[in-house]
Amino acid sequence: MSGVSNKTQKPLSVPLPGGKTLHLGPGKTAQISAKAAADLRLKKLVDAGEIEIVDEVLRPTAGPGGSTRSRRFIYGDTVGSGGRRSGNR
Repeated sequence: MSGVSNKTQKPLSVPLPGGKTLHLGPGKTAQISAKAAADLRLKKLVDAGEIEIVDEVLRPTAGPGGSTRSRRFIYGDTVGSGGRRSGNR
C-alpha cells in the first residue's frame, strides 16, 4: 500500500484508476494501491506540489500510552456475565 497526502490548504479531488475519485481534505493522508500511485494523473499533481505520495504508510499499533499487545477473540468466548443455560430445549 502507498499513501497520498494533501499538501495544500484546500480540499482536493484526486483521480484514481477505474473512474474513482478520492476526496482528500487539507493536510489529510489516505491509503491508495500501488497501481493507483503509478497513475500519470497523480504524478501531475505531485509535480504541481499539491500532493505527496509515500511508498508505505506506517500506522501505530496503539494510541498514546496504550499497550502494543492486542487481545484476541477466541471462538467460543462469551460476552457478558451470563453463563450457559442448561435444561430442555
